[in-house]
Formats: sequence, structure tokens, C-alpha cells
Amino acid sequence: MATSWQQQLKKALSGHNTAAIQSQPNYSEAAAKLFKTVVTEEVTLAIKNEPSSDVLLRQFMPMAAETVHHPEFKLDPVGDHDALARQGIIHKYYGRVLVIASGSCAVNCRYCFRRHFPYQQQLGARQKWKSLITYLKQQPEIHEVILSGGDPLTLTTEHLRRLTDQLRTLDSITTLRIHSRIPTVLPERIDDNLLDWLTQLPLQKVLVTHINHSLEITPAAALALNKITQTGTTLLNQSVLLKSVNDDVEVLSELSHNLFKHGILPYYLHVLDRVQNAAHFEVDIATAGQIYSKLQARLPGYLLPKMVQEVAGQSSKSPVNVKPE
Repeated sequence: MATSWQQQLKKALSGHNTAAIQSQPNYSEAAAKLFKTVVTEEVTLAIKNEPSSDVLLRQFMPMAAETVHHPEFKLDPVGDHDALARQGIIHKYYGRVLVIASGSCAVNCRYCFRRHFPYQQQLGARQKWKSLITYLKQQPEIHEVILSGGDPLTLTTEHLRRLTDQLRTLDSITTLRIHSRIPTVLPERIDDNLLDWLTQLPLQKVLVTHINHSLEITPAAALALNKITQTGTTLLNQSVLLKSVNDDVEVLSELSHNLFKHGILPYYLHVLDRVQNAAHFEVDIATAGQIYSKLQARLPGYLLPKMVQEVAGQSSKSPVNVKPE
């Protein structure tokens, strides 16, 4: 009998799949105590099967470097707390609002900018979305609701449907955007029920995947992504520029082409948000600019993600200035 996606998620959250990571020579128990190790079976299989799996392993394995304190790296590097409008509702930018829909992810990325976020106090799904709907009625300029977290696709489809049934009653809301890593790390979640919900949803639908390296697009992930494209959902991708993972023009160029092959347009290439315990992932701005300039010369415009950084208190993502090659 096939294991359901809920069972697979439960195993990931319980630490069931961490043996392959814990056996690595650079694994740090001290770092794991700072931020729980969470990986799915899909990820562990990819790590085992790929000769270049270090670029996958590094994203999810606790390392001793995480225990080093860097004063310039913050617990809340992007100003989420200051932008909280209500419980679980982050309102930074004009016309759109972000909802902390879930406090869980199917994987814990070691560079996560919300690794210190108090999810238990800030879940937008509490009270069956009533607080969100009330807020949206009071802010008619908002046209887009962004589901983030955690990963919103860790919620059941029925839970998501309850939200969108309410959003459909608001004439001001035209777009639903979902930020998720689920299609590549737990592709079984992209089931018929979820696909039916997306297909029938009358809102404009955008799914922003989080893929940093082509090795993350496994055959199962590719199949899941293909199914999503058939629902009328626009697929975009955001990556984070990570030291020793994708800080290479060849890797990033291959990623853009591979994303497009699977129906995804490259959207953002983020420089690292300077969150405490993740300094070892940082690529300095000068080096990032050199990589991006070469990437700019390599790719057609529609495959070139915008390189940006998020600055707390700013009204939008800030482009990173790059001099052409």
C-alpha cells in the first residue's frame, strides 16, 4: 500500500529520514539543536543517488558553522515582526499581503530567513481565516494574497479550499500566490484533490517554487510540476545564491534552462538574507555581482532571474546593482 503524503510529511517532521544526514562527517549535533533537521524521503533518495549530492546535502545538514555567532546577522533580517499587521498577516508591500499559513515545512533549509520566527504565535490559519478576511475587507487596495510560512502546502487541500471559498467573496482579491518547496521535496502532495482545487479556482493562480539547483528536479518532481502547469497556474521560481551550492554561472545557467523545460520561469535570485546561524552560506555582494553579470551575458532575458535583496522597511525588493561584463 502506497504511503500517503500526510504520512510522509509526518515522518519528515518526526526526524524519521535523518539517518543519511546524521552519518555525514560534517554533521553537527550542536547545530541540529539550534534548528531541527527535517528532510523528506525524496530528498534523502536524491542525496544517495546523485554523485554531486553535496549541493543538496549542504542545504539541509546541520553544520558546526551554524554555531558561530555573527553580530551582523540577525534573528529577523527582513523585518517581518515590524510588518505584522495582525496575527499571521505580514503587510509590507502595496497591493499584496503575506499570510503565515503554516508553521511547518517538509524540509528545513539551513539558511531559512524565518528559522527563528515564532510560528506558534503567528499562524494566519487560526480562527478559520476570519482575521485575514476581516483585514482584507478593511484594505480594499489589496488584490493579491500570498500564502507562505512554513509551507502552505503542508495544509490539507480542504483547509486551503476553506480559505479560497472566502476569498472568492471579495471582489478586491484577484490573485492567489503560493510559495512552496513541496513540489520538489514531497511531490506526492501534488495529488488529484489539490490539482482539482487549483483547476477550479477562479482567481489568478501563481505558484512560486524554491529550487536552487537542477538536481532538485527529480523525475517525481518533474511529473508533479507538469501536473501543476495543466491547472492554469503560473509557475515562477526563486532561488537563493548559496556558497558551495549554486555560486557558479554554469550551475545557475543550467538551472534556468531546466526550470523553463518544466514550465517554470526564473523569477528571483536572492542574495542571502543575513539570518543568524547562516553566515557560512553567504556569497559577498561583489562576487554575487560578478556571477550575475556573467549569467546576464549567458541567458536570454526571459530566463534571467532578477537578483535582489530584501531590506527591512523598504517598499519593495531591492535590485542588486550589477555592472555588465
